[in-house]
Amino acid sequence: MTETPQPYPEVVHTRRFVLYPLRAEHAGRMFEGLSDARSYAFIPEMPPVSVSALAERYRFMEGQFSPDCQEVWLNWVIASASESKLYGYVQFTITPAERHAFVAYLVFPHYQRQGIAAEAVAAAMGQVVASFELDEIVAAIDTRNVASIALVESLGFVLTRFIEHADEFKGSVSDEFHYSFRVPGKALPGGR
Repeated sequence: MTETPQPYPEVVHTRRFVLYPLRAEHAGRMFEGLSDARSYAFIPEMPPVSVSALAERYRFMEGQFSPDCQEVWLNWVIASASESKLYGYVQFTITPAERHAFVAYLVFPHYQRQGIAAEAVAAAMGQVVASFELDEIVAAIDTRNVASIALVESLGFVLTRFIEHADEFKGSVSDEFHYSFRVPGKALPGGR
């Protein structure tokens, strides 16, 4: 049996950053930034409970495939190209059979509003589109997350769906916008 190749390269470079494939050894450096509760206002997750729990989660994600092998998980940490700093992460959940991906990202609160997410997400999107025959990338965003909405719109995503009461967490109802980026030159199945 042939070993499945890893779907992304060791690093993706941008002007200011290097995106490193997520590894368990990143847990110690990511823990402090991920422990800031402000990062979780619009998502159901909670801060990690410990470095070891985060490392275990990352170890599972390193496999890059869902247990049923129907999804590819691409996860990068966002690192400075010139300093020893980590700023957050970018992740894609790809369903190759459907030629579809979801994108998610998080920049630690201390580093927000500096264009970090836009630069990192754009670079990761370029890599994902080049590596997979995708028709569409979707971002699901809490309607209250104005900064994230502005980010995806700046990258060419278009609002395609509104889901009322998409989730309920932390004592609040979350309505959701779905934004879609249609890969240029591709027609979506069913005329979407």
